[in-house]
Amino acid sequence: MRLFAKNHHPASGIPSSVPIRSDEGEHQCPLSISLVDYSEGQVTERSNITAEACAEFLQTPTITWIHIQGEFKPETLRELGATFNLHALALEDVITSGHRPKAEIYDGQLFVILSRPAWRDQGVAMEQVSIFFGADLIISFYDGAEADPFESVRKRLRQYNGWLRNRKADYLFYDLIDVVIDAGFPMLEELGDRIENLEDALLDNPTKETLNELHGLKRDLLMLRRMIWPHREVVNFLMRENFPLIQDNTKFYLRDCYDHIVHIIELLEAYRDMTSSMLDVYLSSVSQRLNENMRLLTVIATIFMPLTFIAGVYGMNFDRAASPWAMPELGWPYGYPVVLVVMFAVAVGMLIYFKVKKWL
Repeated sequence: MRLFAKNHHPASGIPSSVPIRSDEGEHQCPLSISLVDYSEGQVTERSNITAEACAEFLQTPTITWIHIQGEFKPETLRELGATFNLHALALEDVITSGHRPKAEIYDGQLFVILSRPAWRDQGVAMEQVSIFFGADLIISFYDGAEADPFESVRKRLRQYNGWLRNRKADYLFYDLIDVVIDAGFPMLEELGDRIENLEDALLDNPTKETLNELHGLKRDLLMLRRMIWPHREVVNFLMRENFPLIQDNTKFYLRDCYDHIVHIIELLEAYRDMTSSMLDVYLSSVSQRLNENMRLLTVIATIFMPLTFIAGVYGMNFDRAASPWAMPELGWPYGYPVVLVVMFAVAVGMLIYFKVKKWL
């Protein structure tokens, strides 16, 4: 019977107090178990299958892949752990949330935790993917509520001449890891589009909404970086560890997976630098716009200074009968139009001067 090697910590030892994920409770879906059993010449698929029904396939010489998706509960994992001899410590990591990606070996079991990025209403969120790998048996856990993230792998398994069915279980193990890691590329494309839109907004007319969007973008990049960065250690561990079930030719494919991680991290670092520069551009743009407004107000105030002076002089109440020097212009028949013309000429002259100086 192709079960994982028995260990000293039975799966039934999972503490009942282990918390169920609650940070994404509104996104959870009912638990579902699907199975793919295949060899080079045949493939068998089962959906909504029970753990007992999965155990029947473990007695065949074919490769069995069991995928479990939805809301994990302690009692369900105890049943799965007892059926497939899964290590209790690993099952605790499956049911608890927020684990850092890692790879560990438990008495012949290779256990891997990966972080799959996904979009939520508030931005980038982490969905945990846990994979057990043993002799011709792979069990994957996915806590997201979206469609099966490994549907592309299933399609390749259905192909009669597909490369995947001609390889051993370690190649399927690599393929699952590669699918999870490559999920970061669509996220980066969308983040890149957001950066381009923000750059246009910053150059046109930055607002407080633009600043909020910029801060949200920086937060998403930081979250994505925190999820992707530890994958380097995981893949590096798989390449260097002498685990007997991973063949040397499969490690070449893991190197390609490692290159994908490095590529994603480099893009993330470039995007982080761009967003930091965009924040400086925003502050400079706001400061420049404030300076332009202040310059316009200063020009207006400067134009009205001589006009206010003229209006203030001719607004003084001196008695013209007391002295011939007491506001003689008030007695001129064209005094009022002349003053208006002078005030208009002063304003136009100052506008021309400011225009020549390029202050307007």
